[in-house]
Amino acid sequence: MRERAGSVLRLALPMRAAAQRVALPFLILLSVMLIVLGKADIVLFDRARTQVADTLTPVLDAISEPLGAVAAGVRRIEDHFLVYHQNQGLREENERLLQWQEVARRLERENAELRALLNFTPQGIRGFITGQVIANSGGAFLRNVLIDVGAAEGVERGQAAITGDGIIGRVTEVGDRAARVLLITDLNSNIPVLLESSRERAILAGDNSELPRLLYLPAKTGVKPGDRIVTSGSGGIFPPGLPVGAVASVDGGVVRVEPYAELSRLEYVRIVDFGLSGVLPQNQVPGPRPEHPQHRGREPEFGTR
Repeated sequence: MRERAGSVLRLALPMRAAAQRVALPFLILLSVMLIVLGKADIVLFDRARTQVADTLTPVLDAISEPLGAVAAGVRRIEDHFLVYHQNQGLREENERLLQWQEVARRLERENAELRALLNFTPQGIRGFITGQVIANSGGAFLRNVLIDVGAAEGVERGQAAITGDGIIGRVTEVGDRAARVLLITDLNSNIPVLLESSRERAILAGDNSELPRLLYLPAKTGVKPGDRIVTSGSGGIFPPGLPVGAVASVDGGVVRVEPYAELSRLEYVRIVDFGLSGVLPQNQVPGPRPEHPQHRGREPEFGTR
């Protein structure tokens, strides 16, 4: 068997070599013949070319449809990739725009806060300093905030703290670069006030709730919800006429006042010097309230008493 296969292979090799030698001259001769026929009989050549075209047209039509479908599929894939890349670009641009929108909203809020501070300028001020709230006590027994201005900017203990809506408290502790403001809702805050309509005097006392109470108000005073409360100026703690809040409720002799300023959402405050800061000695911190049984164990608190 191997000998027979070897003999067949030996016969095929010379035949393949002979075919290769003949192919090139044959193709050249065929080309020359076609050129000569085209020149000799143009009509015959055109007719032959037309017949060839007619014969190949159905074949080309049959081939063109799948080729067209493939080309359309390739274009659709390219379009999908293009849309994907455009989507990615739009998504990144949208994220950047959202970041800028948040920055714009924050700046708008700060602008509104600062404009509100300018709307309220009490009479008789010697100067003021605007500070930003950087910390809030937020505890159950403390109602104070820390601001980012201190003695280096001219802040002193006893100065009033206000917003564009009204008074919020006073400075009780001062560092070089920060100060603490005791809010009017703190348990240690007592402010002499009066009813603007009847001129009746009272004390606005904080009790760590959102609505401080009015104490020592005469029994026959016709106080009602909505009555405006302002500082009285008694005791030299605050100048008279600063807006504080409005009566929120009268229930069983307990009068609650809603401060004009939103104390839970403070961002910027103005520390105002009315020339009364000397009421509290600068080198002495007021002591805490006398200990009450229900408050035993709590940390000392500084106040305006």
